[in-house]
Amino acid sequence: MENEKKLYTLIVHSENIAGILNQVTAVFTRRQVNIESLNVSASSIPGVHRYTITAWADAETIVKIVDQIEKKVDVLQCQYFTDDEIFMQEVALYKVVTSVLTENPEMSKIIRRYGAKLIEVNSTFSVIEKTGRTEDITALNRELSAQGGMLQFVSSGRVAITRARIEHVNEYLDKMEARYGKK
Repeated sequence: MENEKKLYTLIVHSENIAGILNQVTAVFTRRQVNIESLNVSASSIPGVHRYTITAWADAETIVKIVDQIEKKVDVLQCQYFTDDEIFMQEVALYKVVTSVLTENPEMSKIIRRYGAKLIEVNSTFSVIEKTGRTEDITALNRELSAQGGMLQFVSSGRVAITRARIEHVNEYLDKMEARYGKK
Protein backbone atom coordinates (compact mmCIF):
# COMPACT_ATOMS: atom_id res chain seq x y z
CA MET A 1 0.00 0.00 0.00
CA GLU A 2 1.40 3.37 -1.05
CA ASN A 3 -0.34 5.28 1.78
CA GLU A 4 0.80 2.92 4.52
CA LYS A 5 2.82 4.70 7.20
CA LYS A 6 6.21 3.33 8.13
CA LEU A 7 9.22 4.57 10.03
CA TYR A 8 11.68 6.43 7.83
CA THR A 9 15.14 7.67 8.76
CA LEU A 10 16.21 10.90 7.09
CA ILE A 11 19.86 11.86 6.94
CA VAL A 12 20.41 15.54 6.28
CA HIS A 13 23.82 17.11 5.66
CA SER A 14 24.15 20.86 6.01
CA GLU A 15 26.62 23.58 6.65
CA ASN A 16 27.04 24.37 10.33
CA ILE A 17 24.98 27.55 10.40
CA ALA A 18 22.60 28.73 13.14
CA GLY A 19 18.93 28.36 12.29
CA ILE A 20 19.15 25.37 9.92
CA LEU A 21 17.69 22.96 12.45
CA ASN A 22 14.65 25.20 12.87
CA GLN A 23 14.17 25.35 9.10
CA VAL A 24 14.41 21.57 8.79
CA THR A 25 11.98 20.81 11.62
CA ALA A 26 9.51 23.41 10.28
CA VAL A 27 9.12 21.27 7.14
CA PHE A 28 7.79 18.42 9.31
CA THR A 29 5.47 20.79 11.18
CA ARG A 30 3.96 22.16 7.98
CA ARG A 31 3.24 18.60 6.81
CA GLN A 32 1.89 17.68 10.28
CA VAL A 33 4.42 14.86 10.63
CA ASN A 34 5.77 14.22 14.13
CA ILE A 35 9.52 13.74 14.53
CA GLU A 36 10.11 10.58 16.57
CA SER A 37 13.82 11.14 17.17
CA LEU A 38 16.40 13.71 16.20
CA ASN A 39 20.16 13.52 16.53
CA VAL A 40 22.49 16.30 15.39
CA SER A 41 26.25 15.88 15.21
CA ALA A 42 29.34 16.67 13.23
CA SER A 43 29.79 14.46 10.17
CA SER A 44 32.90 12.86 8.75
CA ILE A 45 33.32 15.98 6.59
CA PRO A 46 34.84 19.06 8.28
CA GLY A 47 32.34 21.92 8.55
CA VAL A 48 29.37 19.72 7.65
CA HIS A 49 26.75 18.70 10.19
CA ARG A 50 24.53 15.64 10.03
CA TYR A 51 20.94 15.39 11.22
CA THR A 52 19.46 11.93 11.73
CA ILE A 53 15.69 12.23 11.94
CA THR A 54 13.07 9.49 12.28
CA ALA A 55 9.41 9.97 11.47
CA TRP A 56 6.36 7.87 10.65
CA ALA A 57 4.93 8.79 7.26
CA ASP A 58 3.73 7.37 3.99
CA ALA A 59 6.11 7.23 1.02
CA GLU A 60 4.52 10.16 -0.81
CA THR A 61 4.77 12.46 2.21
CA ILE A 62 8.38 11.52 3.00
CA VAL A 63 9.43 12.27 -0.59
CA LYS A 64 7.80 15.71 -0.36
CA ILE A 65 9.52 16.39 2.97
CA VAL A 66 12.92 15.42 1.55
CA ASP A 67 12.37 17.63 -1.51
CA GLN A 68 11.43 20.61 0.68
CA ILE A 69 14.43 20.12 2.99
CA GLU A 70 16.82 19.93 0.02
CA LYS A 71 15.54 23.31 -1.20
CA LYS A 72 16.94 25.01 1.92
CA VAL A 73 19.97 27.09 0.94
CA ASP A 74 22.42 25.70 3.49
CA VAL A 75 21.31 22.06 3.16
CA LEU A 76 23.74 20.05 1.07
CA GLN A 77 21.71 16.88 0.81
CA CYS A 78 18.75 15.07 2.35
CA GLN A 79 17.97 11.39 1.85
CA TYR A 80 15.48 8.98 3.36
CA PHE A 81 15.97 5.33 4.24
CA THR A 82 14.03 2.37 5.55
CA ASP A 83 15.49 0.26 8.35
CA ASP A 84 16.89 -2.38 5.96
CA GLU A 85 19.01 0.28 4.18
CA ILE A 86 20.94 1.49 7.23
CA PHE A 87 22.82 0.41 10.34
CA MET A 88 21.37 2.11 13.42
CA GLN A 89 21.76 2.23 17.17
CA GLU A 90 20.48 4.15 20.17
CA VAL A 91 21.87 4.54 23.66
CA ALA A 92 19.67 4.52 26.74
CA LEU A 93 20.31 5.13 30.42
CA TYR A 94 18.07 3.77 33.18
CA LYS A 95 18.39 4.96 36.78
CA VAL A 96 16.97 2.57 39.36
CA VAL A 97 16.88 2.43 43.15
CA THR A 98 19.93 0.40 44.21
CA SER A 99 18.08 -1.50 46.95
CA VAL A 100 15.50 -2.73 44.40
CA LEU A 101 18.35 -3.84 42.12
CA THR A 102 20.26 -5.70 44.83
CA GLU A 103 17.26 -7.27 46.58
CA ASN A 104 15.49 -8.51 43.43
CA PRO A 105 17.43 -11.24 41.56
CA GLU A 106 15.13 -10.82 38.54
CA MET A 107 16.64 -7.38 37.88
CA SER A 108 20.12 -8.75 37.16
CA LYS A 109 18.62 -11.48 34.95
CA ILE A 110 16.78 -8.83 32.91
CA ILE A 111 19.92 -6.70 32.58
CA ARG A 112 21.97 -9.69 31.36
CA ARG A 113 19.25 -10.88 28.97
CA TYR A 114 19.27 -7.51 27.20
CA GLY A 115 23.06 -7.21 27.13
CA ALA A 116 22.91 -4.04 29.21
CA LYS A 117 25.58 -3.05 31.68
CA LEU A 118 25.82 -1.32 35.03
CA ILE A 119 27.86 1.86 34.77
CA GLU A 120 27.27 3.26 38.27
CA VAL A 121 26.23 1.68 41.53
CA ASN A 122 26.05 3.67 44.74
CA SER A 123 24.01 3.41 47.93
CA THR A 124 21.10 5.42 46.50
CA PHE A 125 20.81 4.61 42.80
CA SER A 126 22.31 2.54 40.01
CA VAL A 127 22.64 3.46 36.35
CA ILE A 128 22.22 0.89 33.59
CA GLU A 129 23.31 1.50 29.99
CA LYS A 130 21.87 -0.24 26.93
CA THR A 131 22.99 0.26 23.34
CA GLY A 132 20.81 -1.23 20.64
CA ARG A 133 17.67 -0.95 18.59
CA THR A 134 14.65 1.07 19.68
CA GLU A 135 12.53 -2.04 20.28
CA ASP A 136 15.07 -3.55 22.70
CA ILE A 137 15.56 -0.28 24.56
CA THR A 138 11.79 0.12 24.96
CA ALA A 139 11.33 -3.50 26.03
CA LEU A 140 14.10 -3.22 28.64
CA ASN A 141 12.49 -0.04 30.00
CA ARG A 142 9.15 -1.82 30.25
CA GLU A 143 10.64 -4.82 32.09
CA LEU A 144 12.75 -2.75 34.49
CA SER A 145 9.79 -0.47 35.25
CA ALA A 146 7.61 -3.49 36.03
CA GLN A 147 10.11 -4.50 38.74
CA GLY A 148 9.68 -1.15 40.51
CA GLY A 149 12.28 1.36 41.58
CA MET A 150 12.68 3.14 38.23
CA LEU A 151 13.84 6.72 38.85
CA GLN A 152 14.76 8.00 35.39
CA PHE A 153 14.96 6.87 31.77
CA VAL A 154 16.48 8.62 28.77
CA SER A 155 17.21 7.51 25.21
CA SER A 156 19.51 9.22 22.72
CA GLY A 157 17.53 8.94 19.55
CA ARG A 158 18.79 7.07 16.55
CA VAL A 159 22.20 7.37 15.02
CA ALA A 160 22.53 5.74 11.62
CA ILE A 161 24.90 5.15 8.74
CA THR A 162 23.98 3.87 5.32
CA ARG A 163 24.91 0.45 4.05
CA ALA A 164 26.59 2.16 1.07
CA ARG A 165 30.39 2.18 0.94
CA ILE A 166 30.62 5.99 1.22
CA GLU A 167 28.20 8.71 2.18
CA HIS A 168 26.29 10.04 -0.81
CA VAL A 169 27.06 13.57 0.28
CA ASN A 170 30.73 12.87 -0.55
CA GLU A 171 29.74 12.22 -4.18
CA TYR A 172 27.72 15.44 -4.20
CA LEU A 173 30.64 17.47 -2.81
CA ASP A 174 33.05 15.91 -5.33
CA LYS A 175 30.71 17.00 -8.17
CA MET A 176 30.51 20.53 -6.73
CA GLU A 177 34.29 20.68 -6.42
CA ALA A 178 34.70 19.55 -10.05
CA ARG A 179 32.11 22.10 -11.21
CA TYR A 180 33.12 25.10 -9.08
CA GLY A 181 36.65 24.27 -7.99
CA LYS A 182 35.98 24.09 -4.24
CA LYS A 183 33.91 22.21 -1.69
